[in-house]
Amino acid sequence: MEIARGEAGGERMKALSAPPNRREIMRKDVKRNWFAYLLAIPVVVWFVVFCYGPMWGVLIAFKDFKPLLGFSESDWVGFKHFVDFFQGPYFWRVVKNTLMLNIWGIAFGFTAPIILALLLNEVRDGWFKKSVQTISYMPHFISLVVVCGMIHIFTADEGVVTQLLQWITGKDYTSLLGYSSFFRAIYTFSGIWQAIGWSSIIYLAAMSSIDTSLYEAAEMDGIGRIKKMWHITLPQISPVIVILFIFAVGGLMASGHEKIILLYNPLTYDTADVIASYVYRRGLREASLSYSTAVGLVSAIVNFGLLWATNEVARRKSEASLW
Repeated sequence: MEIARGEAGGERMKALSAPPNRREIMRKDVKRNWFAYLLAIPVVVWFVVFCYGPMWGVLIAFKDFKPLLGFSESDWVGFKHFVDFFQGPYFWRVVKNTLMLNIWGIAFGFTAPIILALLLNEVRDGWFKKSVQTISYMPHFISLVVVCGMIHIFTADEGVVTQLLQWITGKDYTSLLGYSSFFRAIYTFSGIWQAIGWSSIIYLAAMSSIDTSLYEAAEMDGIGRIKKMWHITLPQISPVIVILFIFAVGGLMASGHEKIILLYNPLTYDTADVIASYVYRRGLREASLSYSTAVGLVSAIVNFGLLWATNEVARRKSEASLW
């Protein structure tokens, strides 16, 4: 009898110490939150159809794709298009321009919303704070085509920015978009103007969750606002900053081609032509579909490598990471 009880107790202890059945846990969770899973179905279907489904198309990069012959009948050429890109005359130009535009974006565009959020967090006048937020949010809702049209007007021969630059430097300028040396500054700071308010929302949301007792304790110790921002606010929102920085570095080899195409011209190719715009010209204008796919694949692989490496460094140096 005692032996049977001991065996029964041992079985019970094994059952309690055994790892939970994941399938059973998943089944219970689906049953409990069925409506949330139902809402997620359209999102999952969208990603499967438009993001994962077309991925087989990267094989075009290894073929001499001819639309009339079709995918299966086109000749297999291996790494020919990759070699042509690496040995081509525009390789270093588009890679350098892509890196430089994104480094400018990280250096100025990534830090600007953080600074704005820190300043707004210190504002005590509710009316003034809301006014600044509303004004800074507005450019985000302007169409990119309209924004680029405004940039063309402001940087034209008689534009406001051109006239201001002439007054500061004492030199005569025609349209600033005709100078390759000005393109990176125009592209970067117009992007900051358009996105600074909208990008600051996530930092303001993170600041709203900071325990106010930390600020009260700092005030009792006689710490000023600047030191409170540096020693309390920034460390508290650092996980958010790290996550967004990982995403920013993960896109270091990718630049939105829409704005660049609307702003650049042959006179500014030296600093404005990036991988995305090069792919657009070769793929759509010159119908080199296989070559442009190969270039885009190289960019995607490098971006993934940067994302993974940055995430590993962040995971080892801080508590925030994507995985």
